[in-house]
This record gives sequence, structure tokens and C-alpha cells, in this order.
Amino acid sequence: MSLHESRRVQHEVRFRQLQVLHTERLTPHMQRVVLGGPQLEDFHSGAPDDHVKLFFPNDAGELVFPKRGPQGLEFPPGVEPSPIRDYTPRHHDAARGELTVDFVLHGDGPASTWAASAKAGDMLGVGGPRGSFVVANDFDHYVLVADETGLPAIGRWLEEMPAAARATVLVEVPDASDRQLLFTEAACDVRWLERDGVDGATSTLLEDALRGLSIEGDTFYWIAAESRRARTMRLSLAERGVPKEWVRATGYWKADGTDDEDE
Repeated sequence: MSLHESRRVQHEVRFRQLQVLHTERLTPHMQRVVLGGPQLEDFHSGAPDDHVKLFFPNDAGELVFPKRGPQGLEFPPGVEPSPIRDYTPRHHDAARGELTVDFVLHGDGPASTWAASAKAGDMLGVGGPRGSFVVANDFDHYVLVADETGLPAIGRWLEEMPAAARATVLVEVPDASDRQLLFTEAACDVRWLERDGVDGATSTLLEDALRGLSIEGDTFYWIAAESRRARTMRLSLAERGVPKEWVRATGYWKADGTDDEDE
């Protein structure tokens, strides 16, 4: 059996209309929304950095889902589509019928605006996840690197890590008030890096900290940050001789405001 065999798993894509059960402000820039409802049944998320498509109410307050047509998924004509954004399933409790999603609050985009004012009874659409990237569990060490947009995935990953695992976590946040309590049974070193007013697109805190790491053994690197920064860190690891299969670097957002997912 080969070492370090990560794999992709495909899931049947379903669209669900869920209801807000309750919300919690975790930090000044992070809002937790817990969703539920009958349509959550059979939901499955196989990896900590899975993405679901969230469908927000349009200007008429309606949730409008796409339907499969000749050209793939298409929104019905004559109806304003729901705004769509990608988010991480922070936690799924099948027994309780709950799906938790953490939202970074920034600006006035549809996701941030909705999450900041969400209340019990509000409706939200969820599609997917369409697949999972399951990282091999036999690495000697795991290095998780992210700004606040990747923090939900890191929190979930640490909670799911076995006690025998070893991890180093680098998290960049706006300031000290945005630190969160992270729980894990693994041997873990968490390092918080605070921008303190520096723009998240131009900060180099993660890059500098990653460059300064000295890790022994076979190591898997997971990176989530602004697109250019994630790409820069991936290239830096390649220059250091890290096999590309041992790196998963994803652009969770772009400085120009467009969505991105660059691996």
C-alpha cells in the first residue's frame, strides 16, 4: 500500500431549503449560523474543507435554485436568481439535524449582510457539497495555514484529527479580538498572527511564518487565503522541494472582489 494516498470523493448534488435555528457572534468578525429542517436529511460532508453553495434570498426575498437543463444548471427565466457564495460546512450533527456555517463579516456583500442580521426562522438555500478531498491520514505532520476565511475549515479539521496526529496551525486574523477557542485531541501548536490594520490582501504574516517553519518528517500543507497569497505560498513550498501532492492551496477570495477557488 502506497504512503500518503489522498483521494477525491464525489457526492450526489442536492439543493436544500433550510431554516435558521439560532445564531451566535463568535468574534467581532465571525458570525455562526446553525441551520436545520427536514431537507437536511442525508446531508453528507466528507472533508473539513468541503464547500457548499449557499443561496441567499434575492431582492424579492425569494430563494431561487437552478435546475438542470440542456446547458447544465440554469436558473429559470424571468426570475431574479439567488446570490450564491461558497462556504465551509463547519459542523454537521446528523442526530440533532443541524448544519453549522461560520460567516466572516466584512463589507456589504450578500453573504455578510445576510449573516449579520440572520435570525431564527430565516431561510437559506444549500447546494452540495459536490465532492470531498480526503487527505491521507498517515503524514507525520500537518501544517494548516489560513486567514480568517479559512478558520472554519481549520476549526473543523482540528476537531476531527485523531490524538496521534501532529499539527502546526498558522492563523491570520484582523486583531486579537478575532481569536477563537480551537479544540483538538491532536498534538497541536496554534500560532495567531494579527494584522492590526494591515490589509488582508497585502499582509505577509502567513508567508513569513510559513517560511520560518522547520518541520521534520513527511508533511502535508493546507493553505487558504487571498488568491494571490495562496498561490505565492504554494510556489514557495514547491521551491523548497515539497511534492505538489503534499500541498493543497486554495484562494478563498480575491483582492478585486471576485470569487475564487484556485488550487
